[in-house]
Amino acid sequence: MSDLFLADLDKKFIWHPFTQMKGWAEEKPIIIKEGKGCFLKDTNGRWYLDAVSSLWVNIHGHRKKEIDDAIIAQLGSIAHSTLLGLSNEPAIKYAEKLIHLINKSFYGLKPNLSKVFYSDNGSTAVEVALKMAFQYWIHKGEKKKTSFLSLNNAYHGDTLGAVSVGGIEIFHDTFRPLLFKTFKAPAPFCYRCELKKERAACSFACLGEIEKIFKAYADEISAFIVEPLVQAAGGMLVWPEGYLKGVRELCDRYKVMLIADEVATGFGRTGKMFACEHESVAPDIICLSKGITNGYMPLAVTIATDEIYNAFLGEYSELKTFFHGHSYTGNPLACAAAIACLDIFEKENTVAELQPKIKLLEERLSEISELSCVGNVRNKGMISGIELVKDKKSKEPYPWEDKMGWKVADNARDKGVLMRPLGNVIVVMPPLSISVDNLNYLMDTTKKSIISVMA
Repeated sequence: MSDLFLADLDKKFIWHPFTQMKGWAEEKPIIIKEGKGCFLKDTNGRWYLDAVSSLWVNIHGHRKKEIDDAIIAQLGSIAHSTLLGLSNEPAIKYAEKLIHLINKSFYGLKPNLSKVFYSDNGSTAVEVALKMAFQYWIHKGEKKKTSFLSLNNAYHGDTLGAVSVGGIEIFHDTFRPLLFKTFKAPAPFCYRCELKKERAACSFACLGEIEKIFKAYADEISAFIVEPLVQAAGGMLVWPEGYLKGVRELCDRYKVMLIADEVATGFGRTGKMFACEHESVAPDIICLSKGITNGYMPLAVTIATDEIYNAFLGEYSELKTFFHGHSYTGNPLACAAAIACLDIFEKENTVAELQPKIKLLEERLSEISELSCVGNVRNKGMISGIELVKDKKSKEPYPWEDKMGWKVADNARDKGVLMRPLGNVIVVMPPLSISVDNLNYLMDTTKKSIISVMA
């Protein structure tokens, strides 16, 4: 089919996510046909650098042979079989491999994460975690602990439970009448501190706000859900060092579970396998997806402790079963891809090899921070955001409708780089396998595009 014919069919039949379709219908869309390494090729034969890892899922590059081979091999056995009343070999093997990795990553820390519950995307992993925490406290006789605490500017997915603990107004306010009540605390975003404090002298006032909530409502709160170290969809908001450890201590003190939503930050993105490792914090529940299969297959896991798992054990008559599941839970093809993905981490020493690239990224971001239209650059590992501002001194943002982030992304696309901004924030989040030369090209292009648009 020709490129134009495909574009017409797309506009006729597809409703795209997070997309104003009126504008889409007026554009000529890029239609991806092929991928290789850190690059994507469209139907016209043009190659683009994938600067956002195909929405943060690609770790090792497109068409990774080991993952291709693993899926092909699994197809020779079976593509899918339910985990409801049955099991399958790839799901068993991956759960074992992942728990060994978790134990290594959080060695010596409490609580001990030990039980894997499968689902198929980040939102469902979060829904599982919320329902687990809710039902756990019921089984423990704490029937008032039915709500949750989350942060402003949080994003945990688009299903209704995940939206209920979200905090991005532009995404979530429309659905407010459908949601359940939750508590909200200020996000620890120092550049635009909600409490109007300066980091050097604030003594973590944002943690103080959490403690106020816990003092008043801990008997109602089952869990505090966070995106550790980076609130990604909220604008790549990077936390100050020590905040996460403070959250863990408060949760322990007030007997509130800690749920770590590492859907975006897990699997090496922050420079360690899991973001919580940076502050030696182990959550009670961790949610993982995105990079879990290198973007090959939909898969997610929610990992809980034995303490949580054991609370669901009982006789059939007690109705302690966790009544939750998905048709594609533990899909063998997806689990085979996930096993191969972890094998590559080990074989290629991915996290260690990442450190020089993180240093380079930070150096190049520092250069970009000097531009007059850049208010703040921030990163943790290979996750970074460049915030464009109308006035650097006052931090005045560009109006949302000016689409300044998209103008920069469109300029970069013309130069062979595919980006997807978050409002005024340019997101740079390439595959971890990106070469130094390609990373330099990406940062050169980003800087040139910002300058071109703002000229």
